[in-house]
Amino acid sequence: MKPRVGYLQMFAIFVMVAAVSLIANAQDGRGGARGGGRGGRGGEQGPPPPKDVVAPAIPGVVAAGTHIELVAYPVQGTEGPIRLLDGSGVLWTERNVSHISKVDLTGNRSTFVESAEGANGLGWDSKGRLIAVLRPSSGEKVAVLYPPAAVTTLADKVDGKPFNALNDLIVSTKDDIYFTDTQGIYFLRSGGQAKKVVDLKNMNGVVLSSDEKTLYANHKDGEYILAFDVQPDGSLKNQRNFGKYKSVTAPGAADPRLAEDNGADGMAIDDAGRIYTATNVGVEVFSPKGEYLGAIPIGLWGAEQNRLQKPQNLTFAGPDRKWLYTVGSNAIYRVQLLASGIKSRGK
Repeated sequence: MKPRVGYLQMFAIFVMVAAVSLIANAQDGRGGARGGGRGGRGGEQGPPPPKDVVAPAIPGVVAAGTHIELVAYPVQGTEGPIRLLDGSGVLWTERNVSHISKVDLTGNRSTFVESAEGANGLGWDSKGRLIAVLRPSSGEKVAVLYPPAAVTTLADKVDGKPFNALNDLIVSTKDDIYFTDTQGIYFLRSGGQAKKVVDLKNMNGVVLSSDEKTLYANHKDGEYILAFDVQPDGSLKNQRNFGKYKSVTAPGAADPRLAEDNGADGMAIDDAGRIYTATNVGVEVFSPKGEYLGAIPIGLWGAEQNRLQKPQNLTFAGPDRKWLYTVGSNAIYRVQLLASGIKSRGK
């Protein structure tokens, strides 16, 4: 009977290893919807992030040879960056510890909101409230997280149904909110109920044009950034291709990240109307007409080992909004730009 005891022990070890693997995948952020931030592949020990990277020239955007700075690594999850409105730094979602964290312009880190389970995209409204999409175990919702006295749920369902992996959002100057999950794009007006305005799978980052007449959206399964005309009631019309990604899905690629999708994630806009989007090639920049201007190789490493680490989301920051910050793969980077981020909104 002794050999049978050995088999049982081997089986128990196999079960334990499988359980550990499942837990690691769940913490990675991929154990559910593809639309969510993946936070650096959880416990995988990939190559370290580079500290000596320079940007190529993109006229009007960044000067050739500008140093790309590693601000922090490792942090406990990376999503939802948004500039502090006083110009003193950046907030981001440190998902693995359920905090909204702050990093100032000198690199000092602190906790800004203690309890933010499942938080993803962030935005400021005109009242100075921090708005977030959250995916807690108790149910997904759009909510106010700060200041403490204003904490409240704004929406936790659409047409009586729960959301499915809430991802990103943008808040307009009129406090209208557009946000995404794996099933499409939604609209929420103050005092109203959420409604679906675009029915497309795997939508990701969203941003409004400077005049807020156009909504841009990243589509992880597509070849193009999508653009929509914003209507007075918040609905979206005239869906069209805006700018073609340099980053494309590569089915069968040795690197699973390249095989999965194009990596199109968070978005930002500068005061000249250029669109910035985080993808598998860094931060791609497009003119207001959708012309591809170039890519900044920020927050990008590991491709040589087929373990690509890439930026998930981005924001402008600083007193003049000329610092471009990215978060992704548990790293925070920044680069000094010639361009300035939009002034009228947090993002």
